[in-house]
Amino acid sequence: MTSQTPVAIAMDWGGTWVRASVVDRNGEVLWHSRVANPKDANQTALLENADGLLKDAIAGCEDRPIAGIGVAVAGPVDGETGTLYDPPNLPELDGVSLKLRWEPMAGHPVWVDNDANMAALGEYHFGAGLESRLNGFPPRTLFYMTVSTGIGGGVVDRGRMFVGASGMSAEIGHMAIDMSPSAPKCQCGSTGCLESLASGTAIARIARSSVSGIGYQDSLLAISDRETITSESVFRAAAQEDRLALSILEDVVQALGIGLTNALHVYNPDLVVLGGGVTVGLGQLDLLPRIEGIMRDRAMSERHKDFRMVASSLGDGVGMAGAAAIVWEAVG
Repeated sequence: MTSQTPVAIAMDWGGTWVRASVVDRNGEVLWHSRVANPKDANQTALLENADGLLKDAIAGCEDRPIAGIGVAVAGPVDGETGTLYDPPNLPELDGVSLKLRWEPMAGHPVWVDNDANMAALGEYHFGAGLESRLNGFPPRTLFYMTVSTGIGGGVVDRGRMFVGASGMSAEIGHMAIDMSPSAPKCQCGSTGCLESLASGTAIARIARSSVSGIGYQDSLLAISDRETITSESVFRAAAQEDRLALSILEDVVQALGIGLTNALHVYNPDLVVLGGGVTVGLGQLDLLPRIEGIMRDRAMSERHKDFRMVASSLGDGVGMAGAAAIVWEAVG
C-alpha cells in the first residue's frame, strides 16, 4: 500500500466502548484504538470523548487520503441524517446527528447506521458473503442476526442494505413470539418479543427465576448466588449436562428457530448468518443445527428452504467491518 491509497475510518459506538479503526479496501486494519465511555456522563462529555477518538483516528491515517467515516451505533438510526433515536445503551444521545457534528469537524463525509445493519453489510463484504462468493455462490439476500445481550437483525439484498422507509427494518428481536398472557415483558415495552425469550439477558433472567423451582435444587446454577447467574453460567452448566440449563436452552433454541423461520418468510434469504455471544455458546454446544432444523421443518415452501445458515467468523469486529464497507460502497 502506498501513502496515496485511500483508507476509511470505521467506528463502533457501544454502551461501554467507542472503537475506531483505519481500514483499507480489502478490510485490513491499519490502525485501531478504543476509549471507554465516561461513567455517568452527560451528552457533552460522551460526545467530546468520542470526538477525541475520531481525531486520533484521523491522525492514525497519517498522510493517506481519507475516503470517509462509517459509524455503527446500537439502536434506531436515521441513516440519511445520521440521527440517533432512543439508543438503548446511550440514551443521552437521543436526537443527536453524528453526521452533522462530525462532517464539519473532520472535513470528510460521515455515514451512520444501526450496528446490526452495519454487521450485515460487513458480513456481505468481508465475512460469510465473501466466503460464499469465493466458493461460487454469491448471496442474493443475506440475513444477519446477532444474539447477544439483545437481539438485532440486518438485511443486505442484491448488495445493498435493506433498511425500510425510515431506516428501522429487520428488528427481529422485537418480533412477537409468545402471545400468551404470561409472556415476559421486553425492554422495548411490549411482551413476548424474541429478545425477551432468547437473548443473553433473557437467559440469565429465566435462570434466576427458575433456579429455586421444584426439581432443580440440585442444579449447578443453584450453587451460586442467584443474582450472579449470567447467560455464561447457563452455558457452562449446560456443558456439564445440567437439567435446568439444558431446559432453558431448549426453549431458546425453539424461540430462535421460530423467529428465524419468520425471517425466512419475510425476507426469503439464501444466506443466514448468526453472530453474537449467545450464538457462540449455542455453537459450542452444537445447538445451531437444531435451530436450522426447526427452520426447515416450519418453512412454508421448498423455495424458502433454499438457504444456507452459518455462524459469523468476524466476531466482535463485524460492526466495524460494516462501517468500513459503507464508506467503500458510497465512494465506489
